[in-house]
Amino acid sequence: MNQLQKYTWLIETIRRAGKISHKDLSDRWSRNKDLSDGRELHRATFNRWRDAIFEQFGIMIDCQKVGGYLYYISNPEDIDEDKLKKWMLDSFAVGNVIGENLSLKGRILVDEIPSGRDHLTTILEAMKENRVVNITYRPFKKEHGYTFPIEPYCVKLFENRWYVLGLNNRGEIKIYGLDRLESVELTDTLFKLPKGFDSEEFFTTKFGIVIGYDVKPERIVIRANEDHKHYLKSLPLHRSQRLIEDNGEYADFELYLSPTYDFIMKLLHVGAMIEVISPASLRKEMKGWISEMTMIR
Repeated sequence: MNQLQKYTWLIETIRRAGKISHKDLSDRWSRNKDLSDGRELHRATFNRWRDAIFEQFGIMIDCQKVGGYLYYISNPEDIDEDKLKKWMLDSFAVGNVIGENLSLKGRILVDEIPSGRDHLTTILEAMKENRVVNITYRPFKKEHGYTFPIEPYCVKLFENRWYVLGLNNRGEIKIYGLDRLESVELTDTLFKLPKGFDSEEFFTTKFGIVIGYDVKPERIVIRANEDHKHYLKSLPLHRSQRLIEDNGEYADFELYLSPTYDFIMKLLHVGAMIEVISPASLRKEMKGWISEMTMIR
């Protein structure tokens, strides 16, 4: 079994328990026969895993000696405040759960991420060493791909697709879907990230992956009806979303972002369950899309 899966199992088991003894950990490990083959979690193995978890993830598993030797995660904020680390641990945790229940494989449905594993490894390797890559990119409407170099700045997962943001040979910072890459080749050419570049900051006022340099961010208020407001509360559309009012029949939410094409498509996706309150320009654009939809034959 992959070592990362073992570490994830240990982290998640301690997180769920809050505090737990080595005996209880060992019992849970041995009962989980799909992972442990029924073997105990020996203390020496446990200590090796603790050290490896700290080295790889920076997560500290400490021991409370007062009131019994209980193990706990002493810096949970390092997980909660690091979105990438939390996403990775959550992904591995889900993978472990599914791995424990492979007998249900015909009843567990997942969406495929197109070409994610084909090129992601190469791009991450290039990012780690700040190396230029030659990509062959074929847009949806083109019959042939085009080969050119890019400096890969960051990668982003959005709507089950991986994208790479980079500087191309025309001096443009653009985003490319990995599922549209026919090939990726590492080069020996090195590059430097722009001073002060922050990928989180770059996407702060963007909804998804449409950069939309000509679309300025603005305050947007949307109204969700009684059926849909709970979905927006549990899974916000954007990191800037906040609840303004909930009067029972509907709820108003405020967002601050650039209303690019992909954001408009997201709103249209839920139909009449959402209404754009402001700005007036976005209301007008939404009406235009809806009118065109009714004219399609």
